[in-house]
Amino acid sequence: MFVKTRWRSERLGGEATMARWGHFGQPVLIFPTAGGDAEEIERMHVIRVLRPLIDAGRIKVYSCDSVAGRVWFHKEGSPQHRMWMQHQFHQYVKHEVVPAIRLDCQRDDVPIWTAGASIGAFHAVATVCRFPDVFHRALAMSGTYNLMRFIEVNQFTSEYFVSSPRDFVPTLEGPHLEVLRQRFVLMATGAGRAENVGESWAMANVLGQKGIPNRLDDWGPEWHHDWPTWREMLPKYLGEWTDPRS
Repeated sequence: MFVKTRWRSERLGGEATMARWGHFGQPVLIFPTAGGDAEEIERMHVIRVLRPLIDAGRIKVYSCDSVAGRVWFHKEGSPQHRMWMQHQFHQYVKHEVVPAIRLDCQRDDVPIWTAGASIGAFHAVATVCRFPDVFHRALAMSGTYNLMRFIEVNQFTSEYFVSSPRDFVPTLEGPHLEVLRQRFVLMATGAGRAENVGESWAMANVLGQKGIPNRLDDWGPEWHHDWPTWREMLPKYLGEWTDPRS
């Protein structure tokens, strides 16, 4: 059920890891939190709570190392390098992780869902918005969407711009936007310790202004920015989305 693969990524400039749990079902790419690796979701007992869906063949879970998150939040290199790496990470996902998932699923056109918490939510939304031809749905939990507040400069680069959905989505037009309007983003957030509901509302407003289907669920002040919250959210929404009775 568990398979881990590694390869050298020229886009990332080093070894990349992808993990998989399950044999059948809807492929879901779950992005780690900042600096997390491909197996973070197993250590944090996310796979345990998703096991009924995995064992039932309703979902097949994938995850990869959060290389961009590590560089960004550990302040590796210059700010410009970190913004460049953000773009490179998304290119790695599109051109390396996606083909690996398609090969594993034995379908070249399989639609992939994304999910993630905190900066993982940023990547979940960003990849759907950047690559709607590949990713069809995002579950973004306790999202952080304005990464510029974590960096020492005020001016962002073109690499950051095309990686940040809060910035590039308002500029979308034409066929890209038309395809994206056929996708769906669900943002779920608590309002407790270390949560910032305003981040999710700002992202929802950006999507809504461009006619991109989305929903924001506020779980209230008793839910904090932490794994117990995300362990409740993931099986709830993925279960609803894959319910054969719906």
